[in-house]
Amino acid sequence: MAFLRFVSLFSLLCCVFYCSGFDVVHDYSGASFFDDWDFFGNWDNLTLGDVWWLNASDSFSQKLAYVNDAGHAVMKVDNTSNVPFNEKRNTVRITSKDFYSFGSLWVIDLLHIPYGCSVWPAFWTKGSLWPDDGEIDIIEAINLMPNNQMAIHTTAGCLHDPPPDQTGRSLERDCGTGSGCTVQETTSNSFNSGFAAAGGGVWATQFDVSGVYIWFWSRSNVPASISQATSSSPLDISQWGPPSASYPAGANCNITNFFTAQQLVLDITLCGDWAGVDSIYNNTCAHTGPTGLCYPDNVVGPGSPKYDNAYFEISYVRAYTTGASGPAPTDTPSGTVGGGGSTVTRTTSPNNNPNISPLTPPVVGDTSEGSRGLLLGCSWAVTVLIMIGSILY
Repeated sequence: MAFLRFVSLFSLLCCVFYCSGFDVVHDYSGASFFDDWDFFGNWDNLTLGDVWWLNASDSFSQKLAYVNDAGHAVMKVDNTSNVPFNEKRNTVRITSKDFYSFGSLWVIDLLHIPYGCSVWPAFWTKGSLWPDDGEIDIIEAINLMPNNQMAIHTTAGCLHDPPPDQTGRSLERDCGTGSGCTVQETTSNSFNSGFAAAGGGVWATQFDVSGVYIWFWSRSNVPASISQATSSSPLDISQWGPPSASYPAGANCNITNFFTAQQLVLDITLCGDWAGVDSIYNNTCAHTGPTGLCYPDNVVGPGSPKYDNAYFEISYVRAYTTGASGPAPTDTPSGTVGGGGSTVTRTTSPNNNPNISPLTPPVVGDTSEGSRGLLLGCSWAVTVLIMIGSILY
């Protein structure tokens, strides 16, 4: 156990000291926010929610996706239609055209998160072959839960031993189960009405060979390195402190064996196989409708006031990367952005969007040979420690 704790701490220290500098490779904000996302355009066949995730043209024409006068991106559930029984309600799911590899950092700044009975919002990532290529749940909660819940999902064989550097509360250890290895946020105002009332907040997620790390700050606690950042300035994470959820690579989970490059996903569904499960729904919403059931009490009928708070308001999403690279994942798809000066070669999207020409993302952080050497050595040291741990344990 002492050895595993050492590996966990060593992994995090590697990131703090040698991955502290990140440069922007994509800024999603303002009038062009939605330009580089694919709209799902189908029913929710992922979580069996009672929604249609509209295509781009319908999302814009129905005002379920738009940029408001403040320059913020809004994604919402339809709250104007009267939905008949056995029909679904319209909403939105978008997926980034780009994949982001190891050495990436994602920051999302929001003013409002969807909430309410039946409502299930998420900001998450996935590999090209879901769920086999890994999933990271950054923002995910349901109904009237008071706190956000984070998780990683993998194929069988990855276990999360709660590390000492994590501020959130671990709920599940096995990342290969349906719920994944979940961590509950313990900082206040991470979901529900309290999030917007506090002015919103920021999540940052580091995706690295040394592990996956997720931070959350309510508005008053956002670090200066983030609040003072611009859409093109580098980002230093060395003063952020412990993450809310920490999944360091170790003997029980070598991250590179379970994850490939990831796409970013934002969506809102209703009911489904978490928010709509009777026993779970009734924990917070039992007395909000005549039947005590998710679908008839919420999705059916008028959308207002039930879904007046079921919307994202997003200031920006920024993807960063570091110029140094470590051990490569076993199967990284083309069309990635990440460490080592990799190139973007987008393939045709599910909606048949045209390819774009290859481009080289900016080299990130301190790209001196010394800095790269330190990070590369650190990454390989983590790998060696994992190998030793697998022999000992």
